[in-house]
Amino acid sequence: MPKNSVVPANPYFNEQALKFLRGLRRNNNREWFQARREIYERELKRPMLAVIEQVTDAMADFAPAHVRPAEKSMMRIYRDTRFSADKTPYKTHVAAWWARLGMEKTSGGGYYFHFSPAEVIVAAGIYMPQREQLFAIRMQLLEQHEEFRKLLKDKKLRKMMDLDLDVRALSRPPKGFPADHPGIDLIKQQQWGVFARLPAETALKSTLVKEIVTRFRLAAPIVDFLNRPFRHEVEKKRQYIFKLM
Repeated sequence: MPKNSVVPANPYFNEQALKFLRGLRRNNNREWFQARREIYERELKRPMLAVIEQVTDAMADFAPAHVRPAEKSMMRIYRDTRFSADKTPYKTHVAAWWARLGMEKTSGGGYYFHFSPAEVIVAAGIYMPQREQLFAIRMQLLEQHEEFRKLLKDKKLRKMMDLDLDVRALSRPPKGFPADHPGIDLIKQQQWGVFARLPAETALKSTLVKEIVTRFRLAAPIVDFLNRPFRHEVEKKRQYIFKLM
């Protein structure tokens, strides 16, 4: 191997990664983190990017609109403390979010992976959608609630993932929506998706990418359904940008 060459990172983590995250949970301050930044880069960031790259390569088959560079999908370790009473500067997990192309700065439907000392989370759906997106999905459910309910009940999906509906669902129908509509239970939700919660040790195994990809593939029809109301706007934006080039 040539001198100064970098050995590719494995697409999974090791005990040192768990040890770092546990330590960060106990010592969530800049001094502790900066003294161990090299460990973070080597044991967490590099393997995480390797995981994202392999997952993204597989997604080209079933979620091509979500394929983007790994660095764009990996979420920052730094917390946004501007509007939070909790001023600890770092997240105690590493995570990735595969947004749909053209919707990176909004919510939209996407795919999520999260590794912490307590668990691995694999999820897909739309979370905290903007008001306009929330309304658009509810309008879609007025006509297509049966299709969406069928997607949520898929037997293979439900063996691997649980429903991730909003515990803060509205107690009453949104204004203008009929209370007796057969899809009102779905319409009253404020987020829609599925998730799997796995042991933290899942992230230490060479099968990690397979565990993520298998669930993302099963959840892809749900993500596609949730993004359906926004596709036209995304395409219009792309055409406008292309004309400016």
